[in-house]
Amino acid sequence: MLREGPMIDAHRVTLSAQDDFDGWRDAARDLAEAGVPASAVVWQVEGGEADLFGSESVQPAAPSFPVPRAFVDLAKSVVCHSDPERFGLLYALLLELKANRHALDDEADPLVRRLNDLGKAVRRDVHKMHAFVRFREIDGRFVAFFEPEHHIVRRAAIFFVNRFTNMRWSILTPELSIHWDGQALTEGPGATRADAPSGDPLEETWRTYYASIFNPARLKVGAMLKEMPKKYWRNMPETSLVEPLIAGARNRELEMIQRSADATIVKEGLKHAVDAERVLEPGGNLRASWEALLKDARNCTRCDLYKHATQTVFGEGPLDASIMFVGEQPGDQEDVAGRPFVGPAGQLFDAALEKAGIDRTTVYVTNAVKHFKFVPRGKKRIHSKPGAGEIEACRWWIEHERELLRPPVTVALGATAANSLFGKVMAIGRNRGVQLELPDGSECWITVHPSFLLRIPEEDRKLEEKKLFLRDLKRIKARAEELAG
Repeated sequence: MLREGPMIDAHRVTLSAQDDFDGWRDAARDLAEAGVPASAVVWQVEGGEADLFGSESVQPAAPSFPVPRAFVDLAKSVVCHSDPERFGLLYALLLELKANRHALDDEADPLVRRLNDLGKAVRRDVHKMHAFVRFREIDGRFVAFFEPEHHIVRRAAIFFVNRFTNMRWSILTPELSIHWDGQALTEGPGATRADAPSGDPLEETWRTYYASIFNPARLKVGAMLKEMPKKYWRNMPETSLVEPLIAGARNRELEMIQRSADATIVKEGLKHAVDAERVLEPGGNLRASWEALLKDARNCTRCDLYKHATQTVFGEGPLDASIMFVGEQPGDQEDVAGRPFVGPAGQLFDAALEKAGIDRTTVYVTNAVKHFKFVPRGKKRIHSKPGAGEIEACRWWIEHERELLRPPVTVALGATAANSLFGKVMAIGRNRGVQLELPDGSECWITVHPSFLLRIPEEDRKLEEKKLFLRDLKRIKARAEELAG
């Protein structure tokens, strides 16, 4: 899938494709080195029209200048967006970075904010393509049709190559098609849904399987539609089952409520129980599902930490919380009490939440690792940082907590929590206090763990770090309110 480089005629740049990052990078570098202002550059894609024309030739006048890796990653996403202004916006930010290497860190800058939003939209579209492509077999070859919102097909292709290496497949989209023959990836022209098959014999088996694993306890219709809009349903065989499964789940739920209410009426005479429960949204048995998860966690032996800890320390808080805070692991006092964040770090955390205007009773608080890891020293138990294997073993619990609660905002308190949530090491300094996206497409923020503040020996530095922590909490609160509104 090779494309020609950009053509620069005066200050008019013609790129070879809608997602031509390499072409944009090469042209933008030359233009920036020559000091050409953003307002003087016209960006277009081959075959497209432009409404502005530059008037000077480009003569690079300075050596290449470095840019942060984060900008390169952002640019690779943004060029795949459908916004026609994306190339110019990226070039404007590149010029800012030339003058100030830290320009990307200014999250209040409208340009930075807009580009971050474009990048997030592209990543979400890629995630949906990964999740919602459904292959159908035709004469030994598997074919799928998908309609992305942005120019993401080439960006998403490597996922399918790695996952379906031994299959011969094609993914058809209106813009272009990609084909894998087991050895090489090639491109073809765009297609329509009529060019894709309508079904194959395996689909009935898949529908049966999907119906059998459908769990009404975890059903939140609004969240499901947000994650899987109906526009994707036409290409997915299982979606024909969704609406009847939802209706069936609601009926089963009401039957359970009726049986429970009958027992309550006999025991306590509360004849209004059914009417009260009938106003609940589907998925009202979320509490029972969470309690079942808690019960399982009490007996967790997924790593060796359970052998020495007093007990499992699970998360606590309302199951409809708009913010989930994830810490590292329980400490000595948490291990004894069986509750998260009740020791010295928890007290500092509570005080910071109060100053930020966050009521702890409205948020869900948990830890990446559920058992206390320590080194005995006499009568004391000294905290020991969890290892990668322990984080990985305990990720099963945190993922199920998040799957049940689906919090609008998840907050990683410290490096261990960030590692658990993202599945990789995340630098606190570089990622702190900014809106990030988890692998499942949900929103996450990273800040320090309260215990970090307790360990700072210098009072002036401790005071400054507390101010930064409070700043992070206020931003998180504002973001949660924004999403709720």
